[in-house]
Amino acid sequence: MKLFGLHTGAALLVLSISGCAALPGGGPPPLDTFELSAPSVPARPHSRRQILIAEPSALKALDGQNIVIKSSARAIQYLKGAQWADRLPLIVQARLAETFQRSGSFAGVGKPGEGLAIDYQIIVEIRSFEVRVAGGERADVDLFVRILNDRNGEVRAARDFTASVPVSGGGNQAYIDALDRAFGETAREIVGWTDTVI
Repeated sequence: MKLFGLHTGAALLVLSISGCAALPGGGPPPLDTFELSAPSVPARPHSRRQILIAEPSALKALDGQNIVIKSSARAIQYLKGAQWADRLPLIVQARLAETFQRSGSFAGVGKPGEGLAIDYQIIVEIRSFEVRVAGGERADVDLFVRILNDRNGEVRAARDFTASVPVSGGGNQAYIDALDRAFGETAREIVGWTDTVI
């Protein structure tokens, strides 16, 4: 795997760690660190349903802090000088839970260990979360979602959610902005779909 060597001086999305000055002792500069945002969603009628957002699963290339760049169908690179603020599945889990909470459709939205009496689990597989640079730069997000009835273990429904957003501008910030918009599209669709299914 290679490092993708684009840099930018633009402001960071949420969390900013300066990458301009070298560390004392001549070490490498710290990485620019990025987050995702939870999209706004239309308010919906409140119900008594309580849901749990499980930690998403992902292949090793996506299960870390590296930001994936695909230069071809089979070549994976990492964005140089940049990283996610945490493992990508944990960020997706937290922002998806926040999106569900913003909808107002559910009596409770939680993550494992928070002690809710759960009706349904939202189980997500991160199939892609990357910027494709061949044939035009685009951010691609693909989240496969299953709704699991926590009372009997049956899968109530399953669906694949995808979004592809063109990159506007150049450099690391432009890539993150496009990934954030693509994630926002899928998160809004997941919440609306879940509300109709359960």
